Amino acid sequence: MIKNKGLLYAVVTVVFIMTCACKQQKNIGWTPIFNGKDLKGWSPKFTGQEYGENYLNTFQAKDGKLIANYDAYDNFDNNFGHIFYQEKLSNYRLRLEYRFVGKAVPGSPSWAFKNSGIKIHSPHPSELPIDQTLLVAVEAQLLGGDGKTERFTGNVCTAGTHIKMKDSLITQHCTNSNYPAISDTSWVKMEIEVHGSEKIIHKVNDQVVMEYSKPQYDDTDEFARELMENGHSRIISEGYIALQAEGHPVEFRNIALMKLDE
Repeated sequence: MIKNKGLLYAVVTVVFIMTCACKQQKNIGWTPIFNGKDLKGWSPKFTGQEYGENYLNTFQAKDGKLIANYDAYDNFDNNFGHIFYQEKLSNYRLRLEYRFVGKAVPGSPSWAFKNSGIKIHSPHPSELPIDQTLLVAVEAQLLGGDGKTERFTGNVCTAGTHIKMKDSLITQHCTNSNYPAISDTSWVKMEIEVHGSEKIIHKVNDQVVMEYSKPQYDDTDEFARELMENGHSRIISEGYIALQAEGHPVEFRNIALMKLDE
């Protein structure tokens, strides 16, 4: 038994500091998840194509960037694409930089102008119907501007899902941030902080622009119902991240991940 209260206090303080330091150490450090040379660790899924088929070589690694390239396309033909990171995740921070370049491919929808996104808590691509267009998951939407109309980036969109904001269930497809979309080809920093189903935060250029919680499947959506029938929980707390290719050339770089303690 330690009779010296001063010594006891010192021991407890040291243990507390060491415990906090160890916990913080687990949360320190970003790990690159794109090597800049090839698509190792990432797998594509396109509408109408089998999982793993990189339709018309759309996704490419070039000059340290992961790009969606449409040089081989004559027409978009609803070939919506996603490229998935290999690991299922729940509590993490993801950061990257993005920019839109060039022109949209002929035949792409008008809303897809300078439009991409990061899907959060997606089902594994092997579970997707071959003809699925919109991936059922929550999306951190990435938009570019046209220099004329008012557009925002860092928005949240929900295909086959709903979210909660300030205890209210949000059922509309997209909710805008207040961060203006960039019209030129400047790189934009995007970060997503995910705490399972409890809290998701979007940051654009280090500024918090969106916060919500309780991502959940919409039981009026056919595929969402199918997922739940196959064992997925209504409240979504984990899944895969995916980058979108929706018809406008887009580039990503400096893609890194930080895993967080649960």
